[in-house]
Amino acid sequence: MQKVCHHEMRNAFRALLARSACFQTASVFDPLSARIAADLGFEVGILGGSVASLQVLAAPDIALITLSEFAEQATRIGRVARLPVIADADHGYGNALNAMRTVTELERAGVAALTLEDTLLPAQFGRKSYDLISVAEGVGKLQAAREARNDSALAIIARTHAGVQSLNDVIHRTRAYQEAGADGICLVGVEDFAHLEAIAEGLRVPLMLVTYGNPQLRDDERLAALGVRIVVNGHGAYFAAIKATYDSLREQRGIAPGNGLTASELATRYTSPEEYLAWAEQYMNVKE
Repeated sequence: MQKVCHHEMRNAFRALLARSACFQTASVFDPLSARIAADLGFEVGILGGSVASLQVLAAPDIALITLSEFAEQATRIGRVARLPVIADADHGYGNALNAMRTVTELERAGVAALTLEDTLLPAQFGRKSYDLISVAEGVGKLQAAREARNDSALAIIARTHAGVQSLNDVIHRTRAYQEAGADGICLVGVEDFAHLEAIAEGLRVPLMLVTYGNPQLRDDERLAALGVRIVVNGHGAYFAAIKATYDSLREQRGIAPGNGLTASELATRYTSPEEYLAWAEQYMNVKE
């Protein structure tokens, strides 16, 4: 079997960023899914933080997974992946120094790129990605992350939530991240093309868009013209696997087919969110 060269994968990812096209990511969550994605011709994959939390912990996406757990899963994927994989590194698992450690571990794992978001820590329960650090702190984390990498081909992409800031604040923040040396900007919460156009104006670095299937942004040619190179529509493959597992085991036990639960509902059911809600109320005085 041909040996995986992580440096070549990183160069392949940078080549994608340099093209005038928009690429849809495959959600990869283990070595087999990474191989399937490559075999089906996907140009790039992504290991989502929420997916890793489900796969490794069977826990909801509330900042419970640790860097070591995430890096272990990324390493398993990086060992066999024949396509560049982006790692959703969340907030870098802490401050600027923690972000440096995150880059070190994920570079060793073999990812081609990582996203680093500007979420405030410690995150308030139930408010993931809604409370942001200052622009200055975000710039510091990016600069620290760049300093930590050994392979300059590893792409470090700054991520921010455009839906919880004013347009002027998003423009100011993304341009500051660009000047700090981010290899790309990842945007969450973009409403439509008018919103995207206003943000993209003045940005020179490639854009990555997390759309979750937003119908207002379904035009790859138009996205490409605005500098969007990577689109994440969600993690349908993983949720399909959850649904298929549930249905297969029901059939094996001779249980009547189907109970109407969707894959997302199944994920919620088996991550026991009510326990976390109770603990948050008991130990953190948080009421959702």
